[in-house]
Amino acid sequence: MTGIRLTAPAPGWAIDADVVVVGSGVAGLTTALRCTAAGLRTVVVTKARLDDGSTRWAQGGIAAALGEGDTPEQHLDDTLVAGAGLCDEAAVRTLVTEGPDAVRRLIATGAHFDTDPDSGAIELTREGGHHRRRIAHAGGDATGAEISRALVEAVRERAVRTVENALVLDLLVDARGHTAGVTLHVMGEGQHDGVGAVNAPAVVLATGGMGQVFAATTNPAVSTGDGVALALRAGAEVSDLEFVQFHPTVLFLGEGSEGQQPLVSEAVRGEGAHLVDGDGVRFMLGQHELAELAPRDIVAKAIMRRMREQGATHMYLDARHFGATMWENRFPTILAACRSHGIDPVSEPIPVAPAAHYASGGVRTDLHGRTTVPGLYACGEVACTGVHGANRLASNSLLEGLVFAERIADDITAAADVDDDAVADDRPAPAAPTAPGTVLPLVAPDARPGIQRTMSLGAGVLRSADSLDVAARALAAVQREAADPAPGSGKPAVPGVDAWETTNLLCVARVLVAAARQREETRGCHWREDRPDRDDAHWQRHLVVTLAPDRTLEVRRTATAAFPPVQAPPKKEQHQ
Repeated sequence: MTGIRLTAPAPGWAIDADVVVVGSGVAGLTTALRCTAAGLRTVVVTKARLDDGSTRWAQGGIAAALGEGDTPEQHLDDTLVAGAGLCDEAAVRTLVTEGPDAVRRLIATGAHFDTDPDSGAIELTREGGHHRRRIAHAGGDATGAEISRALVEAVRERAVRTVENALVLDLLVDARGHTAGVTLHVMGEGQHDGVGAVNAPAVVLATGGMGQVFAATTNPAVSTGDGVALALRAGAEVSDLEFVQFHPTVLFLGEGSEGQQPLVSEAVRGEGAHLVDGDGVRFMLGQHELAELAPRDIVAKAIMRRMREQGATHMYLDARHFGATMWENRFPTILAACRSHGIDPVSEPIPVAPAAHYASGGVRTDLHGRTTVPGLYACGEVACTGVHGANRLASNSLLEGLVFAERIADDITAAADVDDDAVADDRPAPAAPTAPGTVLPLVAPDARPGIQRTMSLGAGVLRSADSLDVAARALAAVQREAADPAPGSGKPAVPGVDAWETTNLLCVARVLVAAARQREETRGCHWREDRPDRDDAHWQRHLVVTLAPDRTLEVRRTATAAFPPVQAPPKKEQHQ
């Protein structure tokens, strides 16, 4: 354990539970529902409202081998190709074989997918990297919103205890170093307010992504890397964080646009839209067998190359041939977003450019979602299961959240059953939970825009040794200023949501840059201009990062492309 925690007041209130789930997207709520069904006292902690996470922004859909002629093996092959040699095949096989039934259970929970009006079968579309139609969608292009609606309704119907508007701070541990809960800060009025704690022997991080570390992203404002930062402070391993996927087709709102940007789903290309330059030329033809439906890293790189060749700030997505009816029925959300910005896709091409979208890496887990800290689990975008490798295959993220959430819940339930079978008198007295001891200096909130611009310029779609060195120096300066403010620069940062989020952003930014500097090749969504080739001899392996007690980062390279085993918590003994 690193023994590092954020500067924060001591908890003023506490809740006792069997499991606390941090996050309310598809991963978090699926875990919570399954744990609750197993009879576990479950608490869901979420940063905003229950439906404010990344899941509801997912447009395209959820991938699974549900169609006639499709098989899990074909889905596996497409996923491995997209992952550019770094997928963990056992994790991918778990995903694609358990995925179809997991989707059916989601439907049974109440999610409604678009169906063929004649046959009643689920309608399936294609996205980049898929050789078959296997993407189930809802509301045309509102899949995430429908999944979120169904899961939130189920959580409320089952009276799962929830704490909304709460930023998780740090992991609580017992005297053995095992998970004992989390500290959190509740924002605004409610049953609880201020800093408190949820005491539980199992903690599931389902906090989503870290897109807000960049100046422009498709991620909502809550995606500030809180789960990855918490896990690092708790001593967990993080892997593959250099592989940040930049979605190729994000609505271009002008140079210098920052914050959450509107996404133009890959499903638009799946239905036949073309990428063109300012002269109307389809530049993806001849670059890949799937043209516009190549894996996202290939499309994003092609767009960036064309932009550089022509000195342009964006390219275009042309779907005028869809006609008004198709736009209104199949992509109503995207149509409304474009029109709100003065663009009508029915009559004109859509200006697009890549923006930060998805973290393929995260907190390293095994196939049951266990991290290297006993009792701490991770699921969804915050986790690195090995499924995505160097580049996530389109629409695999919602499926990963479903499949591994179910596995985590089953593992927690099995551990709880062992405890219940023990004779109470023979149990050791529980150790009082505590937060780790070393206090991490907070970063002033006004440093946040600088961190984001530094990352976009130095560690964005295009990277090089020089750009990453500049970024590393800038981030180091922010860290030094937090630890030892310069005379006349003002008071140290005060504990609060803005300072905690900014501190988390700096943490994940440092990890990303450290890994990107060390990976001297181009692979998947990690593009080094100075190292343009893929180097399997030296780099078909993972980088694993931990946070040392002195707050320095320790980066090690695995021996092979296969993940080393995650050290599972010691098995509990059953007392007869």
